[in-house]
Amino acid sequence: MTYGLGMLVEEALVMIADTRTNAGVDDISTYRKLHLVASGPDRLLGAATAGNLSVTQLILSTLAEGLPPIEEGGVPRRLSDAPTMFRAAQLVGEAVLTARNQVSTGLAAQGIASGVSLLLGGRIGYERLRLYLFYEAGNFIECQRDKPFLQVGDIKYGKPILDRSLRYDMPASEAVKLGLISFDSTMRSNLSVGRPIDLIVIPTDHAAPIVSRRIEERDAYFDDLSMRWSMLLDDVRATIPPPPFMTDD
Repeated sequence: MTYGLGMLVEEALVMIADTRTNAGVDDISTYRKLHLVASGPDRLLGAATAGNLSVTQLILSTLAEGLPPIEEGGVPRRLSDAPTMFRAAQLVGEAVLTARNQVSTGLAAQGIASGVSLLLGGRIGYERLRLYLFYEAGNFIECQRDKPFLQVGDIKYGKPILDRSLRYDMPASEAVKLGLISFDSTMRSNLSVGRPIDLIVIPTDHAAPIVSRRIEERDAYFDDLSMRWSMLLDDVRATIPPPPFMTDD
């Protein structure tokens, strides 16, 4: 299992993914799941993947080589040539469906799950930042301001804090902090999600620098964040009155 998160706030797009792969309790390794799938003077697109590793690798390879041309003798269709983010999303959806159709039968015959999900975020030209969530059938939805985040993988542990606190008008630095708390909560409850964690922040302002970082097994900021969050949760719990039906009259 894995956990991938995309947050689209007014100041930036934030994408975070863990790197742990798990084929059993005695077979745990590290594999990058946050990928830069297209970059250039006019575009920057990132993808976070979750699900069967062989299927996600096939999807990424298909996108890198390009999907078959529509017309005979045409050129492969690549993300580097997509004119808009919506057209890029259509290409990714087609790649997801193609990969699933190629390997799902063989994997099913071996009793191996072939499900995948994927986040695609970024911008092309001067259109606004966009974030999409793809399902294994290749269909997708776009992130909206009233719920400015999308998740893939094991989402249940990290979702409550985002539902309660993330807002579209939140500063990007606060969104990153909240996203890391979401990851800390997930790692506390699910041993198959763990560091290193990859993170990228794409500012809305084209002139602002891109932030790209890997949070390793020992990271001073993340360790401090985890410790403070645990302590504050316990302190706040203590300030809430006990249920009246549990106290003596």
